[in-house]
Amino acid sequence: MAGTVEGGKKAAATNKQRYGLSFYRQIGKTGGKRSRGGGFAFDHDRAVYWGTVGGKSPRKRKKLEADNG
Repeated sequence: MAGTVEGGKKAAATNKQRYGLSFYRQIGKTGGKRSRGGGFAFDHDRAVYWGTVGGKSPRKRKKLEADNG
């Protein structure tokens, strides 16, 4: 059941049983402490720049036609 909702619920129950009910709170707290405040949420100009770069790239690449003759 890996990758299913039921499998996720079983994994969460196992983690809580092994490591305590505050398991997910603790790992979230650890991640918050290690965060350095990066990402697009903290730099609007950077988000605008890379948004325009991504918007200019084509969604699908055109296939090169094979030279048949």
